Amino acid sequence: MQFGVFSVSDVTPDPTTGRTPTEGERVQAMVQIARKAEEVGLDVFATGEHHNPPFVASSPTTMLGYIAAQTERLTLSTSTTLITTNDPVKIAEDYSMLQHLAGGRVDLMMGRGNTGPVYPWFGQDIRNGIALAVENYHLLRRLWREDVVTWEGRFRTPLQGFTATPRPLDGVPPFVWHGSIRSPEIAEQAAYYGDGFFHNNIFWTMDHTSRMVNLYRRRFEHYGHGRADQAVVGLGGQVFMRKNSQDAVREFRPYFDVAPVYGHGPSLEEFSRDTPLTVGSPQQVIERTLTFADAVGDYQRQLFLIDHAGLPLKTVLEQMDILGEEVVPVLRTEFEARRPAHVPSDPPSHADLVAAGEDHPHARTSPRARQQAGAAPERA
Repeated sequence: MQFGVFSVSDVTPDPTTGRTPTEGERVQAMVQIARKAEEVGLDVFATGEHHNPPFVASSPTTMLGYIAAQTERLTLSTSTTLITTNDPVKIAEDYSMLQHLAGGRVDLMMGRGNTGPVYPWFGQDIRNGIALAVENYHLLRRLWREDVVTWEGRFRTPLQGFTATPRPLDGVPPFVWHGSIRSPEIAEQAAYYGDGFFHNNIFWTMDHTSRMVNLYRRRFEHYGHGRADQAVVGLGGQVFMRKNSQDAVREFRPYFDVAPVYGHGPSLEEFSRDTPLTVGSPQQVIERTLTFADAVGDYQRQLFLIDHAGLPLKTVLEQMDILGEEVVPVLRTEFEARRPAHVPSDPPSHADLVAAGEDHPHARTSPRARQQAGAAPERA
């Protein structure tokens, strides 16, 4: 099972000191966090994509390409690539280039984001959000899998005999996750193509998360990609840890209370009860995270959000030491002990996809889907 961290890249004042980092400091902090992830034995670093303050992650491939040059083993991912407002041609070319730079240590998560105004900034209409996600991804897959593409759709100019360059590394596109919190159409899309489904459940109860993941699993099996429990699933989570749970709560509370993502709302205790947020000892984080598989089944990737809400970099790096030394080794052992032999332990790597070729569901359309209309699903 893969473990890692993801950053939403917020530039937030530290409520205990009043100091706000500069954008440059925040960018460099994300690079240090990625390097630290590899140092402590984590598997994945993922960055979001935002085009508005207080966030700085507007160019994920630039960030990940820079990190690729400073790491050797780490999988570099996005926690959102905006499939609705980015041109599929640019996504195809940028992430193929990143594949080559990183030696295949790349995957990405398609999403629609959570900022409504981003649509008109990039010439789109939020009311077309689902339709954009479906059409743009269908085109992206063709651009990665066909050397010459002729195409016409609703939302961009037609393509005539177009070749995206560079071609994917070894002729194999990056593995794709589809990230959604509340849209069954996106779970359906992930299942249709045999891609991964990531439920960033940091704001949601586990019963809601379970319903979304189980929908994806059922439809993954329906489209002929394998058994439902073999579908590739990832989850989010938020943690803050100290040796003693009382110290963790006391230290994290001022950050929680004013955080732009959830401050000024439910109390820390309420939020910890109703969502995966775990503030406490390493053992409490271990016990809470293990319950996720009880809700959604055995899954392949767990990403933690730990660098938000104005937490200083020193504190974030301390959290990563705890993750790497005390939490993740135990979680790896416990999760793998319960996993049936036929259920994949990790998402497919670049080497896996190269070795499998057309036999891997990510590389093709399913037999059942080929028997159907041939177009991507419009709705669940």
